[in-house]
Amino acid sequence: MSTETSRRLVARFYDEVLNGRHLEVIDEIAAPDYLENDPLPGQGDGREGLHDRVSALVSALEPHFTVEDVIAEGDRIVVRWRHRGTHVGTFLGVPATGKAFDIAGIDIYRVAGDRLAEHWHVVDQLAMLAQLGLLPAPEGAAP
Repeated sequence: MSTETSRRLVARFYDEVLNGRHLEVIDEIAAPDYLENDPLPGQGDGREGLHDRVSALVSALEPHFTVEDVIAEGDRIVVRWRHRGTHVGTFLGVPATGKAFDIAGIDIYRVAGDRLAEHWHVVDQLAMLAQLGLLPAPEGAAP
């Protein structure tokens, strides 16, 4: 698969699946044995696990992802993104706060054939928890 084709595959994930909420597209772009190296607690394996992951994100966090950089080499695609959303449903056992957040992250995908085959990520979870009011304020901080 060409680098440009891999880039378009990853773009479909952000544009159509995460932002567009078209979860059925996962079946077109992810391998049946998709490997998630950083699963959410309770996330299943394979493409069905990816369905579970995305369902949890879109139902609880109303995500909107902005892709800021894409770097492709060989079978790897690296995406630097911003995720702006609102915590509207229970996520990882935490009830909705109704608060908005804006966080950054980096995803790395391995592409095999014409499908997403594997994923790793780094997400600024600390910033998200702070913005949602789920961390205690530091001693002496203004309310």
